[in-house]
Amino acid sequence: MSTPFPGGTAVITGAASGFGLEASRIAARQGMNVVMADVQAGMLDSAAAEIRALGVQVLPFRLDVSKATEVEALGAATLQRFGAPSFVFNNAGVASGGLIWEHTLKDWEWLIGVNLMGVAHGVRVFTPMMLAAAQADPSFRGHIVNTASMAGLLNAPNMGVYNVTKHAVVSLSETLHQDLSLVTEQVHAHVLCPYFVPTGIHKSERNRPAEMKDEAARPTRSQLIAQAMSDKAVGSGKLSAAQVAQFVFDAMVANRFYVFSHPKSLAGVQLRMEDVLQGRNPTDPFKERPEIGQQLRAALRDA
Repeated sequence: MSTPFPGGTAVITGAASGFGLEASRIAARQGMNVVMADVQAGMLDSAAAEIRALGVQVLPFRLDVSKATEVEALGAATLQRFGAPSFVFNNAGVASGGLIWEHTLKDWEWLIGVNLMGVAHGVRVFTPMMLAAAQADPSFRGHIVNTASMAGLLNAPNMGVYNVTKHAVVSLSETLHQDLSLVTEQVHAHVLCPYFVPTGIHKSERNRPAEMKDEAARPTRSQLIAQAMSDKAVGSGKLSAAQVAQFVFDAMVANRFYVFSHPKSLAGVQLRMEDVLQGRNPTDPFKERPEIGQQLRAALRDA
């Protein structure tokens, strides 16, 4: 298997499950050192033991990516143990749905903290050390991959806060790509935009910190509906997390910026862009499957 970083180090957040765990497995099979970061301590320990058994060095690191000091500590530990990484996968993410005005302040803070600021912290901490490594070694090659979503290119209803964070990650990643091109040919950015893949993200609430919970709030009708729809969509995904993780590595080898799990979903992105360019109101997302839209509207309007 071709690799752009033989003998390098991978730093992966959300490494205890989903895309992160699968990327850790691929990195280990390629002989990379693997820094595995996750908020789930027990699952992280098990995942780290599995990856270590593949014969590579592993540094497990329990952290909350929304906290700047913890990501900074991750960077310092990585640099001390292995030096600058050649692959950084800012992958940790959480999800929450419902009508956008029904989200609490804590909902907004939690999703923005993990999905957006977690990526921002990773970029802020690791890019400078990768650039320093590139300046010191003309053979160094580095790749930063940020996990967004097709929700970063579309705006499905009843999942507004998630959409907001993922659009921001796409914007951050595109800007990172452009900014890196101004200063180096050795470090590259990529953005992963998966559609529905069985990863466990629909169970994000299990990892919400106590300080990010609003004990007085109860799930609204729209939030319960969003959770049920997410459970069904994610659970029934046909493409595996392992396949998507391989897409990430393939994209790095090819130096391809956009990484899509379901290219057919780009038809929706094209339609959205046509709405923008032609000044049209946003097209009904249920245009092709009106029965789903009718069911959702009926459920939300049924008192």
